[in-house]
Amino acid sequence: MRISVLGLGYIGLPTALLFASAGYNVVGVDVNDKKVKLLNDGKLPFQEPGLEELFEKAKQNFKATTEVEESDVFLIAVPTPLDEKTKAADLRYVRSASEMIVPHLRKENLVILESTVPPKTTERLLIPILEKSGLKAGKDFHVVHCPERAIPGKTIHEMIYNDRIIGGITKESAELAKELYSSFVKGNIYITDATTAEFVKLIENTYRDVNIALVNELAQIAEEYGINIWEAIELANRHPRVNLHKPGPGVGGHCIAIDPWFLIQDSSNGKMIALARHVNDTMPNYTLRRVREMLKGVDYPTITVFGVAYKGNVDDARETPALRFIRLAKNDGFKVKVYDPFVNEFEYPILGLEEAVRDSDCIVVITDHDVFRFLDPDDIGKLMRNRCVFDARNVLDHEKWRRAGFKVRVLGDGKENL
Repeated sequence: MRISVLGLGYIGLPTALLFASAGYNVVGVDVNDKKVKLLNDGKLPFQEPGLEELFEKAKQNFKATTEVEESDVFLIAVPTPLDEKTKAADLRYVRSASEMIVPHLRKENLVILESTVPPKTTERLLIPILEKSGLKAGKDFHVVHCPERAIPGKTIHEMIYNDRIIGGITKESAELAKELYSSFVKGNIYITDATTAEFVKLIENTYRDVNIALVNELAQIAEEYGINIWEAIELANRHPRVNLHKPGPGVGGHCIAIDPWFLIQDSSNGKMIALARHVNDTMPNYTLRRVREMLKGVDYPTITVFGVAYKGNVDDARETPALRFIRLAKNDGFKVKVYDPFVNEFEYPILGLEEAVRDSDCIVVITDHDVFRFLDPDDIGKLMRNRCVFDARNVLDHEKWRRAGFKVRVLGDGKENL
């Protein structure tokens, strides 16, 4: 069986390689010819734990190309960005990938959409495009939506061990896809219809976004009451039916910060969901206000942002709250320098540690990289003009930094204000 995977990004490439490692003949398709050449030369376009070993194992069954070829299975794993002006999904890449398949679509083929999309996309966009082939979906060929469930840093592990949802336009379509994914998925595989599968993916991330918005509001309330929110959450989570997430300077990534908008873009409801998005989107504003309070009286302050990846220990800066924080800080007259040992490409220059902290007045921890825990505050403090640190992720050893002469503040720790 030959499988064509359209889109060789953070999800598409590992998926293609997992199928290839299971023995299928896999063609990876991407419009980026540099990425295609890199892969065919035996090199990876990005880093992910376990990806290099998987690539080595799957190489003999995998090739990359910029053109779609005839296959038994076509899997679409292209980006679905958010249109910031309309707060709706930009489905141009899904549309383009679907149109690329049409000339090669044959009877009994299976088309899988993995990209995260608004409900009814499979029914209203994908199928009408595919049926331009003259074939009828559900009768001549099969269609399913199988949303990915993986996060950067654990992508391959989660693709293998997480449960999967397969939404078919017919039961036969779903069963065919289930058999295919069973070649490498060790988690349970559940079957439903395509629209429900689209909906399930979106509500999973919307749940997390609303939960984070709740704790971000609780963090601000805790500061008013002189309470440490981190202690309060730990104690509250000892209740068997409570699972509060962690507060922070905002929400990023290509899922939690975007999927809630996909869910409500065609709905007249969703007020709580939109409010949660507002709360999380404005956390960089709140973080900056706290930093400004710390530096009151400092002329022409310089701050150093620690971490611009959207989450710890990855190089992914998509939708990072650090970007909004930096822009707001610069608009406010701060000089901003950036240090991130994982991220190579960003809208602002990434500096080495010494250059980033030299003559700085305050370090602002935006990302919870583990490496930040092991930095020496004594060495860092000697390079700074003022020894201040604002930890928006509660990741540092605060007593260690205080012993080094730092004024330390933590997002959500109201006890510091007493």
